[in-house]
Amino acid sequence: MKQSKSTFILRILQGSLVGLGAVLPGISGGVLCVVFGIYKLIMEFLADPIHKFKSHFPKLLPVGIGGVIGFLGVANLLSILLEKYPEPSVCVFVGLIGGMLPSLFREAGEKGRNKGSFISMGIAMVLIFALLISLKVFSVQIEPNFFWYLFCGFSLALSVIAPGMSFSTLLMPLGLYEPFVDGIGHLDFSVLIPGGIGALATVILFAKAVDMLFKKHYSVAFHAIIGIVIAATIMIIPFASFTTSVLSAVINIVCIAVGVVAALLLDKFNSKYVVE
Repeated sequence: MKQSKSTFILRILQGSLVGLGAVLPGISGGVLCVVFGIYKLIMEFLADPIHKFKSHFPKLLPVGIGGVIGFLGVANLLSILLEKYPEPSVCVFVGLIGGMLPSLFREAGEKGRNKGSFISMGIAMVLIFALLISLKVFSVQIEPNFFWYLFCGFSLALSVIAPGMSFSTLLMPLGLYEPFVDGIGHLDFSVLIPGGIGALATVILFAKAVDMLFKKHYSVAFHAIIGIVIAATIMIIPFASFTTSVLSAVINIVCIAVGVVAALLLDKFNSKYVVE
Protein backbone atom coordinates (compact mmCIF):
# COMPACT_ATOMS: atom_id res chain seq x y z
CA MET A 1 0.00 0.00 0.00
CA LYS A 2 1.30 3.41 -0.94
CA GLN A 3 2.36 5.56 1.97
CA SER A 4 0.47 8.76 2.69
CA LYS A 5 2.33 12.05 2.89
CA SER A 6 1.92 12.15 6.68
CA THR A 7 3.33 8.62 7.00
CA PHE A 8 6.31 9.48 4.80
CA ILE A 9 7.07 12.58 6.87
CA LEU A 10 6.70 10.61 10.11
CA ARG A 11 9.11 7.96 8.84
CA ILE A 12 11.67 10.66 7.99
CA LEU A 13 11.26 12.13 11.47
CA GLN A 14 11.68 8.70 13.05
CA GLY A 15 14.75 8.02 10.91
CA SER A 16 16.22 11.38 11.91
CA LEU A 17 15.78 10.55 15.58
CA VAL A 18 17.33 7.11 15.04
CA GLY A 19 20.32 8.72 13.31
CA LEU A 20 20.47 11.34 16.03
CA GLY A 21 20.30 8.64 18.70
CA ALA A 22 23.15 6.77 17.05
CA VAL A 23 25.36 9.82 17.56
CA LEU A 24 24.31 10.58 21.12
CA PRO A 25 26.59 8.92 23.70
CA GLY A 26 24.81 6.03 25.37
CA ILE A 27 21.82 5.98 23.01
CA SER A 28 21.10 2.97 20.81
CA GLY A 29 19.69 3.52 17.33
CA GLY A 30 18.18 0.05 17.64
CA VAL A 31 16.29 1.07 20.77
CA LEU A 32 14.65 3.93 18.90
CA CYS A 33 13.85 1.59 15.98
CA VAL A 34 12.05 -0.63 18.47
CA VAL A 35 10.13 2.13 20.24
CA PHE A 36 9.06 3.59 16.88
CA GLY A 37 7.77 0.22 15.72
CA ILE A 38 10.14 -0.11 12.75
CA TYR A 39 12.61 -2.62 14.20
CA LYS A 40 10.85 -5.74 12.88
CA LEU A 41 10.49 -4.12 9.46
CA ILE A 42 14.22 -3.39 9.31
CA MET A 43 15.22 -6.85 10.52
CA GLU A 44 12.97 -8.60 8.02
CA PHE A 45 14.48 -6.54 5.22
CA LEU A 46 18.08 -7.09 6.34
CA ALA A 47 17.49 -10.83 6.75
CA ASP A 48 16.11 -11.24 3.21
CA PRO A 49 16.67 -8.03 1.18
CA ILE A 50 16.05 -9.65 -2.21
CA HIS A 51 12.61 -11.06 -1.50
CA LYS A 52 11.59 -8.24 0.87
CA PHE A 53 12.75 -5.40 -1.38
CA LYS A 54 9.41 -4.67 -3.04
CA SER A 55 7.33 -4.81 0.16
CA HIS A 56 9.79 -3.29 2.65
CA PHE A 57 12.08 -0.89 0.80
CA PRO A 58 9.39 1.76 0.06
CA LYS A 59 8.52 1.85 3.78
CA LEU A 60 12.16 2.03 4.86
CA LEU A 61 13.31 4.59 2.27
CA PRO A 62 12.11 7.63 4.28
CA VAL A 63 13.62 6.07 7.41
CA GLY A 64 16.96 5.84 5.60
CA ILE A 65 16.68 9.43 4.38
CA GLY A 66 15.94 10.60 7.91
CA GLY A 67 18.76 8.49 9.31
CA VAL A 68 21.29 10.19 7.03
CA ILE A 69 19.90 13.60 7.97
CA GLY A 70 20.08 12.80 11.67
CA PHE A 71 23.48 11.13 11.62
CA LEU A 72 25.39 13.41 9.25
CA GLY A 73 23.45 16.67 9.20
CA VAL A 74 22.06 17.21 12.67
CA ALA A 75 25.06 15.49 14.27
CA ASN A 76 27.28 18.48 13.60
CA LEU A 77 24.84 20.83 15.33
CA LEU A 78 24.21 18.31 18.06
CA SER A 79 27.90 18.07 18.89
CA ILE A 80 27.75 21.71 20.01
CA LEU A 81 24.77 21.02 22.29
CA LEU A 82 26.41 17.89 23.66
CA GLU A 83 29.56 19.81 24.41
CA LYS A 84 27.75 22.66 26.16
CA TYR A 85 24.68 20.86 27.55
CA PRO A 86 25.47 17.12 27.65
CA GLU A 87 23.21 16.13 30.55
CA PRO A 88 20.02 17.90 29.36
CA SER A 89 20.52 16.49 25.84
CA VAL A 90 20.79 12.93 27.14
CA CYS A 91 17.85 13.49 29.51
CA VAL A 92 15.58 14.35 26.57
CA PHE A 93 16.37 10.98 25.02
CA VAL A 94 15.91 9.22 28.36
CA GLY A 95 12.42 10.71 28.48
CA LEU A 96 11.81 9.79 24.84
CA ILE A 97 12.68 6.14 25.44
CA GLY A 98 10.87 6.02 28.78
CA GLY A 99 7.73 7.50 27.24
CA MET A 100 7.69 4.80 24.57
CA LEU A 101 8.09 1.87 27.00
CA PRO A 102 4.32 1.37 27.46
CA SER A 103 3.76 0.95 23.73
CA LEU A 104 6.87 -1.22 23.52
CA PHE A 105 5.54 -3.50 26.28
CA ARG A 106 2.18 -3.60 24.54
CA GLU A 107 3.82 -4.68 21.29
CA ALA A 108 5.87 -7.34 23.06
CA GLY A 109 2.64 -8.95 24.27
CA GLU A 110 0.97 -9.13 20.86
CA LYS A 111 1.48 -12.90 20.75
CA GLY A 112 0.98 -13.49 24.47
CA ARG A 113 3.31 -13.65 27.44
CA ASN A 114 4.54 -16.48 29.64
CA LYS A 115 6.97 -17.09 32.46
CA GLY A 116 9.84 -17.39 29.99
CA SER A 117 9.08 -13.90 28.66
CA PHE A 118 9.72 -12.25 32.02
CA ILE A 119 12.71 -14.49 32.76
CA SER A 120 14.32 -13.44 29.47
CA MET A 121 13.63 -9.78 30.30
CA GLY A 122 15.30 -10.15 33.69
CA ILE A 123 18.32 -12.02 32.32
CA ALA A 124 18.78 -9.44 29.53
CA MET A 125 18.70 -6.60 32.08
CA VAL A 126 21.34 -8.27 34.26
CA LEU A 127 23.62 -9.03 31.31
CA ILE A 128 23.44 -5.49 29.92
CA PHE A 129 24.02 -3.96 33.34
CA ALA A 130 27.06 -6.22 33.79
CA LEU A 131 28.43 -5.41 30.32
CA LEU A 132 27.99 -1.64 30.52
CA ILE A 133 29.33 -1.43 34.06
CA SER A 134 32.35 -3.52 33.03
CA LEU A 135 33.03 -1.18 30.09
CA LYS A 136 33.09 1.75 32.51
CA VAL A 137 35.31 0.00 35.04
CA PHE A 138 37.84 -1.44 32.57
CA SER A 139 38.29 1.58 30.29
CA VAL A 140 41.17 1.17 27.83
CA GLN A 141 42.50 3.78 25.37
CA ILE A 142 43.73 2.48 22.00
CA GLU A 143 45.11 3.94 18.75
CA PRO A 144 42.54 3.99 15.90
CA ASN A 145 43.52 2.05 12.76
CA PHE A 146 41.93 -0.01 9.96
CA PHE A 147 41.23 -2.96 12.25
CA TRP A 148 39.63 -0.86 14.96
CA TYR A 149 37.46 0.98 12.42
CA LEU A 150 36.24 -2.45 11.31
CA PHE A 151 35.27 -2.96 14.93
CA CYS A 152 33.53 0.44 14.92
CA GLY A 153 31.44 -0.64 11.93
CA PHE A 154 30.61 -3.88 13.72
CA SER A 155 29.51 -1.93 16.80
CA LEU A 156 27.41 0.49 14.73
CA ALA A 157 25.53 -2.33 12.98
CA LEU A 158 25.17 -4.21 16.26
CA SER A 159 23.48 -1.18 17.82
CA VAL A 160 20.68 -1.60 15.26
CA ILE A 161 20.49 -5.39 15.24
CA ALA A 162 20.68 -5.68 19.04
CA PRO A 163 18.66 -2.80 20.54
CA GLY A 164 20.24 -1.33 23.64
CA MET A 165 23.78 -1.97 22.45
CA SER A 166 24.77 1.63 21.80
CA PHE A 167 27.84 1.77 19.58
CA SER A 168 28.95 4.93 21.38
CA THR A 169 28.77 3.10 24.72
CA LEU A 170 31.07 0.41 23.31
CA LEU A 171 33.48 2.82 21.60
CA MET A 172 33.81 5.69 24.09
CA PRO A 173 35.66 3.64 26.74
CA LEU A 174 38.14 2.62 24.02
CA GLY A 175 38.70 6.16 22.75
CA LEU A 176 37.25 5.30 19.32
CA TYR A 177 33.96 7.19 19.44
CA GLU A 178 35.18 10.69 18.58
CA PRO A 179 37.59 9.75 15.73
CA PHE A 180 35.00 7.41 14.18
CA VAL A 181 32.13 9.93 14.23
CA ASP A 182 34.45 12.74 13.15
CA GLY A 183 35.69 10.61 10.24
CA ILE A 184 32.13 9.88 9.11
CA GLY A 185 31.11 13.53 9.44
CA HIS A 186 34.05 14.61 7.25
CA LEU A 187 33.55 11.71 4.77
CA ASP A 188 37.02 10.33 5.52
CA PHE A 189 37.30 7.16 3.41
CA SER A 190 40.02 5.73 5.66
CA VAL A 191 37.22 5.55 8.25
CA LEU A 192 34.21 4.98 5.98
CA ILE A 193 35.63 1.97 4.11
CA PRO A 194 36.61 -0.22 7.08
CA GLY A 195 33.54 0.97 9.01
CA GLY A 196 31.28 0.05 6.10
CA ILE A 197 32.93 -3.37 5.72
CA GLY A 198 32.49 -4.08 9.42
CA ALA A 199 28.85 -2.99 9.40
CA LEU A 200 28.01 -5.00 6.26
CA ALA A 201 29.70 -8.14 7.59
CA THR A 202 27.76 -7.83 10.85
CA VAL A 203 24.43 -7.50 9.04
CA ILE A 204 25.19 -10.52 6.84
CA LEU A 205 26.26 -12.68 9.78
CA PHE A 206 23.65 -11.75 12.39
CA ALA A 207 20.54 -10.19 10.81
CA LYS A 208 19.01 -13.43 9.54
CA ALA A 209 19.64 -15.22 12.85
CA VAL A 210 17.96 -12.44 14.83
CA ASP A 211 15.00 -12.37 12.43
CA MET A 212 14.52 -16.15 12.81
CA LEU A 213 14.68 -15.78 16.58
CA PHE A 214 11.77 -13.34 16.47
CA LYS A 215 9.72 -15.56 14.20
CA LYS A 216 10.15 -18.63 16.42
CA HIS A 217 10.30 -17.05 19.88
CA TYR A 218 8.61 -13.66 19.52
CA SER A 219 7.54 -13.07 23.12
CA VAL A 220 10.79 -14.24 24.71
CA ALA A 221 12.94 -12.28 22.26
CA PHE A 222 10.89 -9.08 22.47
CA HIS A 223 10.78 -9.12 26.28
CA ALA A 224 14.55 -9.59 26.27
CA ILE A 225 14.78 -6.42 24.18
CA ILE A 226 12.66 -4.58 26.75
CA GLY A 227 15.13 -5.70 29.41
CA ILE A 228 17.99 -4.39 27.28
CA VAL A 229 16.22 -1.08 26.69
CA ILE A 230 15.48 -0.57 30.39
CA ALA A 231 19.04 -1.40 31.48
CA ALA A 232 20.68 0.68 28.75
CA THR A 233 18.43 3.65 29.51
CA ILE A 234 19.10 3.54 33.25
CA MET A 235 22.84 3.40 32.57
CA ILE A 236 22.84 6.65 30.57
CA ILE A 237 20.88 8.72 33.12
CA PRO A 238 23.32 11.41 34.35
CA PHE A 239 22.59 10.85 38.04
CA ALA A 240 25.57 12.93 39.18
CA SER A 241 24.18 16.07 37.51
CA PHE A 242 21.03 15.83 39.62
CA THR A 243 23.07 16.47 42.74
CA THR A 244 25.12 19.35 41.32
CA SER A 245 22.46 21.97 42.10
CA VAL A 246 18.72 22.39 42.39
CA LEU A 247 18.64 24.23 39.06
CA SER A 248 20.52 21.42 37.32
CA ALA A 249 18.12 18.83 38.74
CA VAL A 250 15.08 20.86 37.66
CA ILE A 251 16.45 21.32 34.12
CA ASN A 252 17.12 17.58 33.79
CA ILE A 253 13.65 16.71 35.06
CA VAL A 254 12.06 19.15 32.61
CA CYS A 255 14.11 17.68 29.75
CA ILE A 256 13.00 14.17 30.68
CA ALA A 257 9.39 15.37 30.81
CA VAL A 258 9.77 16.95 27.36
CA GLY A 259 11.08 13.65 26.03
CA VAL A 260 8.17 11.71 27.57
CA VAL A 261 5.57 14.11 26.14
CA ALA A 262 7.23 13.99 22.71
CA ALA A 263 7.23 10.18 22.83
CA LEU A 264 3.55 10.02 23.76
CA LEU A 265 2.66 12.44 20.95
CA LEU A 266 4.73 10.46 18.43
CA ASP A 267 3.10 7.22 19.59
CA LYS A 268 -0.36 8.75 19.23
CA PHE A 269 0.47 10.11 15.77
CA ASN A 270 2.01 6.79 14.78
CA SER A 271 -1.09 4.84 15.87
CA LYS A 272 -3.41 7.22 14.04
CA TYR A 273 -1.63 7.66 10.72
CA VAL A 274 0.95 4.97 10.08
CA VAL A 275 -0.22 2.15 7.84
CA GLU A 276 2.03 -0.91 7.96
